[in-house]
Amino acid sequence: MAAGSAPLPGSGPAHGRRLRVRDAAVLAEQRRSPSGRVAPPAQRRSLGGSRRSGGAGFRPPLPAAPSHGADGEAPCDDIEALKEKDRALDREIAQLLSEGYSVEELEKHISLLHEYNEIKDAGQMLLGKLAVIRGVTTKQLYPEYDLELSD
Repeated sequence: MAAGSAPLPGSGPAHGRRLRVRDAAVLAEQRRSPSGRVAPPAQRRSLGGSRRSGGAGFRPPLPAAPSHGADGEAPCDDIEALKEKDRALDREIAQLLSEGYSVEELEKHISLLHEYNEIKDAGQMLLGKLAVIRGVTTKQLYPEYDLELSD
């Protein structure tokens, strides 16, 4: 506020509180049922009037009974395709185990990748905030921190 200027009537923190209190009172009044009690949430929606005529309740759409898969195959073809995929995955697991990989090692590797991604996300967030403060793009900050765009 400039020196010597008076506050506008109806402004300031007290006015904001009065508006919030009045708005809350109006909302509470709108939530009241015809009997004067506060209506439960499910009834609040219906107090304003229904767009539908009559007292018919909600009717879900009829479920479509798919007789074939998405690509027109019969369900038994889908089952055979899934069984083949299962056999292929079993072969891949057996190959990895024969090459010396262990489940524990793979789980540790996945855990480390998750940690790396969380740290990288935090770094990207910090670069973004710094770019906003400086009024530049994050791309312009990469050379300053010896980062490559592929990082």
